[in-house]
Amino acid sequence: MKILSINSGSSSLKFSLFDMKDESVIASGQFERIGIDGSFYTIKYNGEKIVQEVELTSHTDAVNILLDKLIALGIIKSFDEIDGVGHRVVQGKDVFSQSVLVNDEVLEGLEAIKDFAPLHNPANNLGVYAFREVLPNTPNVVVFDTAFHSTMDKETYLYPVPYKWYKEYGVRKYGAHGTSHRYITDCAKEILGREDFKLISCHVGNGGSICAVKDMKCVDTSMGFTPLAGIMMGTRSGDIDPSIIPYVMEKEGKNIGEILNDLNKSSGLLGMSEFSSDMRDIVDKCDEGDEKALTARSKYVRRIVDYIAQYYVLLGGADIIVFTAGVGENSIPVRREVCEKLACLGVKIDLDKNNITREKVKLSTDDSKIEVWVVPTDEELMIARDTLNLIKNR
Repeated sequence: MKILSINSGSSSLKFSLFDMKDESVIASGQFERIGIDGSFYTIKYNGEKIVQEVELTSHTDAVNILLDKLIALGIIKSFDEIDGVGHRVVQGKDVFSQSVLVNDEVLEGLEAIKDFAPLHNPANNLGVYAFREVLPNTPNVVVFDTAFHSTMDKETYLYPVPYKWYKEYGVRKYGAHGTSHRYITDCAKEILGREDFKLISCHVGNGGSICAVKDMKCVDTSMGFTPLAGIMMGTRSGDIDPSIIPYVMEKEGKNIGEILNDLNKSSGLLGMSEFSSDMRDIVDKCDEGDEKALTARSKYVRRIVDYIAQYYVLLGGADIIVFTAGVGENSIPVRREVCEKLACLGVKIDLDKNNITREKVKLSTDDSKIEVWVVPTDEELMIARDTLNLIKNR
């Protein structure tokens, strides 16, 4: 069976086509600048990469061109070969606690909660609508980033604010990156050979979150009502004192939207270093002795360590810590520094193995009290798996 995994943004559409017999990627790519001048697409298959400028006025245009190209390039012979389409949706609120087949009722539910992720959900929904229009007989599935975190208990997901805010406005912790943390949880099960384990999953990229998992279920996660909470990220501040917001609003004459934009897009590594949100650039400047870069990296590492330590206590220990996503999979110095600061928990890593990037590898030594791994995440595959399972069981 062939499954398409789709991640739609406001002006983009990323895809991966899987052969679910062996979970191999047949083709992948993305359509960019949808509705903007200079739109183009990239398709990768059979070791080739095709880049073509094309007018994309809507997501429906992107879907039509994608499907036409899959046939024209001989990747599929007919649309009937596509057995299902899975879509990433950022926010499921407490309405959707698991992946679901799309029907009219689900679409109504998606529309009702789109304001909880105004930058992401409306764009995610566009992909669903486009595929339902172009492939009306092909089942669609929506997979939610928040679903894995639905197992958090009330003590964890409630904020210490007026209860009315939760009851009437839905203010609570929802988390994010759940599809990635669920993939890492499945990998930890394979590594350890059991389901009764304590995992601290570190999805550390330009966006980042830490997740505490016990016996395959999420216990807590660092992101909150929105992805702005938690650890310091590429351009996001992570946790700060909320009193800073009105103070800076008054000082700079900005409104709340402008301040939130600063916290989401001009903070984190970019804000502290004043030159880049990319950890690779930060590391290069650190090697040159740049003071701001050194401080930014140290703060970044410290916030990760803070959450790992917090979740170590919450879980009553840990069997395994896993690094994943862009920084987690590739930044040798960040992983080293995080693990050095965890030495008090009995963490020991092999520095030679830590030099390996973009691969699944065990970093910890045999005498380490906690296993430490790097595991490349695969959210697209998780979307495809959920899609296949729901199609089979409908």
